[in-house]
Amino acid sequence: MKAGRSTLNWLIRHKLYHLPFWGVYNYLSWVITVGNPVKATHDLLYLPFTVKFLFYVVVQTLAVCFNLYFLFPRYLEKSRFGVYTVLTLLTCVGAAFLIIPGYYTSARLAHSTVQQLWGEKACIFVFFSNAFLSTLAAMTLAMSIKLAKNWVETRHRQQLLEKEKLETELNYLRYQFNPHFLFNTINSIFFLIHKNPDMASASLARFSDLLRYQLYECNDEQIALNSEIAYLENFINLEKLRQNNSLGLTVDIRRDETDTVTIAPFLLMTFVENAFKHVSRHTDQPNWIKIALQQSGRQLDFSVVNSSSPFASNDVLHYRGIGLKNVQRRLDLLYPHRHELSICSEDSRFEVRLRLQLADIGLQKTA
Repeated sequence: MKAGRSTLNWLIRHKLYHLPFWGVYNYLSWVITVGNPVKATHDLLYLPFTVKFLFYVVVQTLAVCFNLYFLFPRYLEKSRFGVYTVLTLLTCVGAAFLIIPGYYTSARLAHSTVQQLWGEKACIFVFFSNAFLSTLAAMTLAMSIKLAKNWVETRHRQQLLEKEKLETELNYLRYQFNPHFLFNTINSIFFLIHKNPDMASASLARFSDLLRYQLYECNDEQIALNSEIAYLENFINLEKLRQNNSLGLTVDIRRDETDTVTIAPFLLMTFVENAFKHVSRHTDQPNWIKIALQQSGRQLDFSVVNSSSPFASNDVLHYRGIGLKNVQRRLDLLYPHRHELSICSEDSRFEVRLRLQLADIGLQKTA
């Protein structure tokens, strides 16, 4: 096994795999010429014909290799098309002249004249034209294969780069969010320590659960929807602890506890956090937030509506930090053609509605 693999590597390293390839090419060309594979094979077993055939194979292989590994990278890849075309034609002409001696050598081995062996019309011009056209066809085929291979490799490389860029951008958007949330929560707990130590203690416990989720439970690109909802509920409860009684909070979550759909982590969180951050602070009017989530199979409908003031709504729409702008980008990247997001801002309310087509855990693993 090792010996065979070593031989194959040696052939590839020295480009010797061209010889059998162009041998098959010339054999098939001869089969097409005579129209009979049996006769073509019989001709190849005749020594004088074999010699002429070897001249074609060896010389065309050298011409093709010269073109692919010298002319192509030095001239064609550098957009020097005129020089490349001239040198390619000269290579074909030179190869054709080198093939011609094969006709005379084969005639000598057959103890015959060139005319007797190859026909009455046999002459240098006929030999040259046959060899030139055959070599030109071989080099054209080689160039077609080379260009197709380069295209496939370039396409594959572009896909890898796009995938890497996409993953980098997604990771940046995701981890960019985490420090923002952590700092906000720490500030909230710091505020509660002075205002209500018992409430601060409860908040710290919930904050610990949130950190555990972030560090250990959501490292995948997709996580179970139920895990994300549990995280969301912990965050809401944490906010309820630190909010005063002037905020009316309504949460309506309807989901299948046994369902196995997945969602990108922290996707819903931004909408809820923005609602708490930008909810109105009226002293003479109600301040409220309504959060609703409904799952039906793989379809998720999520909405967050909060009371707002004109200045607060404008602040949310033009928020240039971590927020709606990033989550919109994540939706475009992760759920192309599989989401509907609408954001409506009015003087007294700010509303976000999201519809997602989620994936099943089994399908996610397969993908």
